[in-house]
Amino acid sequence: MASTKSPHEILKEYWGYSSFRHPQEEIIKHAIAKKDTLVLLPTGGGKSICFQVPALVNDGICIVISPLIALIKDQVNTLKSKGIKAIALTSGLKFSEVDALLDNCIYGNYKFLYLSPERLQQDLVQERIKGMNVNLIAIDEAHCISQWGNDFRPAYRNTAVIKELLPEVPMMALTASATKLVAQDIIENLHLQSPITIKKSFKRDNISYRVYHSEDKIYKLEQLLKENKGPAIVYAGTRRATVDTSEILNKVGISAAFFHGGIPNAEKNKKLDAWLNDEVRVMVATNAFGMGIDKANVETIAHLNFPDSLESYYQEAGRAGRNGDKAYAVIIKNKSDESWLKNLYIKTLPSVDFVKLLYKKLSNYFQIPYGEGFNLTFSINFNLFCHTYNLNPRLAYNGLKMLDRHSVITLVETHLKKTSIQFIITNQQLFSYLDQNPSAENIVQHIIRSYGGVFDLPTNINTVTIAKKAGTFEQKVIHVLEQLEKDNMITLDAMDTDATITFLVPREDDQTINVISKLIVQQNELKTKQITDVLNYIDNDKVCKSIQILSYFDEKTKEPCGICSVCLKKKSKISSDVLSIAKDEVLKCLRKSPLSSKELLENITFKEVYILEALKELVEEEEIKINDVNKYEIQ
Repeated sequence: MASTKSPHEILKEYWGYSSFRHPQEEIIKHAIAKKDTLVLLPTGGGKSICFQVPALVNDGICIVISPLIALIKDQVNTLKSKGIKAIALTSGLKFSEVDALLDNCIYGNYKFLYLSPERLQQDLVQERIKGMNVNLIAIDEAHCISQWGNDFRPAYRNTAVIKELLPEVPMMALTASATKLVAQDIIENLHLQSPITIKKSFKRDNISYRVYHSEDKIYKLEQLLKENKGPAIVYAGTRRATVDTSEILNKVGISAAFFHGGIPNAEKNKKLDAWLNDEVRVMVATNAFGMGIDKANVETIAHLNFPDSLESYYQEAGRAGRNGDKAYAVIIKNKSDESWLKNLYIKTLPSVDFVKLLYKKLSNYFQIPYGEGFNLTFSINFNLFCHTYNLNPRLAYNGLKMLDRHSVITLVETHLKKTSIQFIITNQQLFSYLDQNPSAENIVQHIIRSYGGVFDLPTNINTVTIAKKAGTFEQKVIHVLEQLEKDNMITLDAMDTDATITFLVPREDDQTINVISKLIVQQNELKTKQITDVLNYIDNDKVCKSIQILSYFDEKTKEPCGICSVCLKKKSKISSDVLSIAKDEVLKCLRKSPLSSKELLENITFKEVYILEALKELVEEEEIKINDVNKYEIQ
């Protein structure tokens, strides 16, 4: 039976709100009226309420397709905490468990069934869906369907099968980031029938988008967080950087915690709760953090490394200021960031030829005969595999992900750390030990030189890299580590395998890859364009940052935001006379010795904005340059 309560009553009962945000109510009305809808709402726009409320109004169950397992679990747990019956069919469930859960969906008065696109393809799931009283189909993160989207997943395109199973059930596709091209692709691939597109402007009037140049990023971050004292998220490029940055912030009196994928779940939950409850002010995290987390009072989002696309950046920046208060989205850059970004994302894009080579090596590694291998699963030591065939690990990893994305294999990373160690003795004790065990000295010295924090906390090390540096074999490195553990010198957490690979098609070598070769080329071109767009956004200090972002998402406006770094610079109207004096002061200091911007700010009594502009002009005029230790010096 349909609920006797109105959408407003349900909103108040379960979410505690008295009114909907624009345009939630319009979207909900269309869903209740059983119309297909494409919903484009910015991050923080309340997308989940758009399908959860009508699902509770109408009789039956809502099926939600989402590619993000973490987000599925979070939404299901949230619904359960409100007393709403919800089920998630995630990985790791036995056939009998899936069978029982699907029975509950048919007979147990459940309101929500969450599925991954892969789970939807199973015959058992499709057969049971036919027997369900489904009131709405919600496709979350719908941009993943589009080959032009930021996170294209070919398997996600097959979600259209649910439209064939339930042709009369309304479908709602939702995304927080889609250009016109992506939106059209979503409509076509999901076979939406006469869909209504509801889009809220991507403009965030309360967010000040800023880009700052600083050789000392952490010092600039300290300044930023001392000026803006509200809750913050700082995105760092590596796990190690999250730890180091949080330690530095705590030392200068800014309470911070770090968060990354290698932390045990219990510790993650503890850190998250502390941040959500404002017991810790700053969360320093890798970029996966924040998805599905509802914290309205985040004042500052700071990126210490460049994002990999403007879609990603918009979503991450959009986690600030959800309460409507003024907020800041800041990228702090230095001279090495552009090459870092290109090396990480463009130079490691796997070409068609490389993917063919990788697939052949992978098949040979597991001794799969031609024409066989379908549905076979193997454990793999990724480092050993790369070492065996002398493959670049980053390129090989991206190649495996490409094969996974195009359903040639399934790659499951069984754990994130390979070999983790920590020295539990002092330096002096270690030197004494090495005097007694000289055969270990070469390997230990290379570990210490390569991993600075190995005395302070468990540290992931690459045993293949250490073996190469030490001029020996990986097995010798492992043997030394095992002996160090026996002798109580280190803690050791070592795993023989770090992933499982399932072959989804029979081995046909080049013919297997030829089928997807055009898509590989297209995806590489798209990623290159995305990186170029990011660099253009960061480097463009002439056009309002908000206008740049809106233009990327096909929104045209000529009205500057007035609060971004570009607009603020134009407002400051630094006079040429003052700027000339500031440049003279900078040159005077640099004639004595090279200095960082932090040191110059401490030595010159001008406002920071004047000194930074003086430095920028002097570099452009080639009177000064930045040296190898990130200090300014006379040319």
